[in-house]
Amino acid sequence: MHTFSTLPVELVYRIMDHQNDRTLFCSMQNICRRLNQILSTYQRYQTLTTLDLSWNQMRAEGAQHIANALRTNTTLATLHLIENGIGAKGAQHIADALRTNTTLTTLHLGRNRIGNEGAQNIADALRANATLTTLHLIENRIGAKGAQHIADALRTNATLTTLDLSGNLIGAEGAHHFAGALRTNTTLTTLHLIDNGIGAKGAQHIANALRTNTTLTTLDLSGNLIGAEGAHHFAGALRTNTTLTTLDLGRNRIGDEGAQHIANALRTNTTLTTLHLHENEVGDEGAQHIANALRTNTTLTTLDLDRNRIGDEGAQHIANALRTNTTLTTLHLIENRIGDEGAQHIANALRTNTTLTTLHLIENRIGDEGAQHIANALRTNTTLTTLDLSWNEMRAEGAQHIADALRTNTTLTTLDLGRNRIGDEGAQHIANALRTNTTLTTLHLNENEVGDEIAQRIADALGRNISAKMV
Repeated sequence: MHTFSTLPVELVYRIMDHQNDRTLFCSMQNICRRLNQILSTYQRYQTLTTLDLSWNQMRAEGAQHIANALRTNTTLATLHLIENGIGAKGAQHIADALRTNTTLTTLHLGRNRIGNEGAQNIADALRANATLTTLHLIENRIGAKGAQHIADALRTNATLTTLDLSGNLIGAEGAHHFAGALRTNTTLTTLHLIDNGIGAKGAQHIANALRTNTTLTTLDLSGNLIGAEGAHHFAGALRTNTTLTTLDLGRNRIGDEGAQHIANALRTNTTLTTLHLHENEVGDEGAQHIANALRTNTTLTTLDLDRNRIGDEGAQHIANALRTNTTLTTLHLIENRIGDEGAQHIANALRTNTTLTTLHLIENRIGDEGAQHIANALRTNTTLTTLDLSWNEMRAEGAQHIADALRTNTTLTTLDLGRNRIGDEGAQHIANALRTNTTLTTLHLNENEVGDEIAQRIADALGRNISAKMV
């Protein structure tokens, strides 16, 4: 009778072939020395660099098995343990393994209820670990106390570059701890603190740290209710900070006043390339402030103003800025209120603008008239490659205008007209245009009341390498 100690290697390999990654990683190590040796030469184990065990209800005991494996494993680089209920005890097991593990670079422990105690365990490990570069601890109820533990570890840790602590209710006090760490830490480049209730006071702490920090390039503080006051603090920081390239202040109720503060900072800031101000109750006045800044700013390439209160007047301000701005390549205006008149303003800008490549105008009450304005601009525009007009109010007439433009346009590669009301007639217009258009590669016409026969005609008209989505 054979045991693992005497089975031929080839037979053990066959047994391993029938095991899933979790069993291979957790349950076949440290049984005996010979099996460890065989496992180390097994190809699947040698090449196992990413392991996703999320949503497995493994609890603390399962985390212990993972931790035991991490102590001897030398190949795993990325580990996902999201939503497993491992708690503080499970976090301790993982943390203990991190002290000696030298290969893991990315760890996802989101939604595990580790609390501030678990955060302390992870923080203690970060002081000794020299390989982990990315750590996700979203929605773990660590609070301000847990934030303090992690922040303290950041003062000495020299390898972590990305940290996500979103949804942990760290508050202004927790933000204060992180601000302190940012003043001395020289490796962290990306920090996500989404939905943490830091408020204006917490924003002030982080902003003050940004005045001296020279390594952070991406900061996401969306959903923190910082208001106009918080925006004012960040505006002050942006005037002196020279490293931050991406800033997300979405869902913060900064309003027109807050938009003005940020806009004022954009006039002198020379490093920020991506700015997210979505869902901030910014109206036409705020849009005007942003537009004025775009006239002189020469670094911003992506601007997100989705789900605000910008109407046709605000669209006109932004359009006027686009006539002279030479750096913005991506503009998001999803779910605003620009309507046909606002679409006309944007279209007029597209006739002369030579840098914008991506434009999102989803759900803006644009009808056939607005579609005609956009289409007319597409006849001469030579830079726009992606246009999203889904969830608007276009019918067959609007589709015909767009189709006519597609016959001469030679740069647009992606077009989304989904969830309009173009029907079979409008779809036929698009199909006819596709017979001569040679540049469009991706077309979305889903939920447009298009029948099977017309859909087939479009498919026949494509006749080349294009991805079409039609429902």
